[in-house]
Amino acid sequence: MTTQPEQQQSVPRITVLAGGVGAARFLVGLLRVVDPSQVTVVVNTADDTVFHGLHVSPDIDTVVYTTAGAIDPERGWGLANESWRAMEALGRYGDAGAVTWFNLGDRDLATHLWRTGRLRDGASLTEVTAELAAAWGLTYRLLPVTNDPLATFVTTELGELPFQEYFVRHRHGIAVSAVRFAGAEFARPTNEVISAIESADQIIVAPSNPIVSIGPLLAVDGIRDSLMANRDRVVAISPIIAGAALKGPADRMLVELGMEASVVGVAKLYEPIVGTLIIDTADEASADLVRAAGVKVIVTDTIMSQPGVGDSLARHALGM
Repeated sequence: MTTQPEQQQSVPRITVLAGGVGAARFLVGLLRVVDPSQVTVVVNTADDTVFHGLHVSPDIDTVVYTTAGAIDPERGWGLANESWRAMEALGRYGDAGAVTWFNLGDRDLATHLWRTGRLRDGASLTEVTAELAAAWGLTYRLLPVTNDPLATFVTTELGELPFQEYFVRHRHGIAVSAVRFAGAEFARPTNEVISAIESADQIIVAPSNPIVSIGPLLAVDGIRDSLMANRDRVVAISPIIAGAALKGPADRMLVELGMEASVVGVAKLYEPIVGTLIIDTADEASADLVRAAGVKVIVTDTIMSQPGVGDSLARHALGM
């Protein structure tokens, strides 16, 4: 269940663009300082894939499990106190019989079994995601960016790989020379997503990988244009701190793709759609360079490893 805010303040129509782990941690703080019913979260679906015949939505599930207080705190994904009997049994059949490098816990499997069945019955991903959130007692609105197929592929020395194969099987340890969002040319945002952006009083780009978490959202027709039209109300939180990502390959991907792994690089990348960038105190010396890139800047603690930092970060993002 979502923890109710200790000092709840009503801030109408907040829309958050989110990837996985970093965004989910930020949302925990946000939901403590505002009324969750006023929050809409638009989540990346380009990590979605099929494993073991099941539709898996990694970013959606990470957001749900984290904000429900059920996430495994050490891994940052999957459920706490999980067991792995099904994966152990699959391993009996070897790689020829099952993909064994992508682990799904026993209780987590229930989510994917249920989602796959609902989609097979004709429900949209938007409908299924709303049902998932309700089942976990969440009172904010959770939206996939699109109901259409969308998938991230990365080009590496091994050729073009599906994102999960690069990220999980190869532990994002190989260089990336290009990124492609398959299906983006046909994918359309739902009416709920466009409405959530255009009607929001505040739009927040959560601290997520700008290339493969936020990038797919921007590749869906209409999303970038809607953000550009509302740029003054868009605040982003830099996922890069002192030149590095706290988790994942965002810093390396930026460099590998010819960009700068710094808050200035993030500012330049986001400048067309973001009016204000929040950077960590470790990057305070770069604040003027961020402004020179055409983006307003807020300097505060952004590393959410200590109690209260996420709450404070949310208040800064909302101008509270």
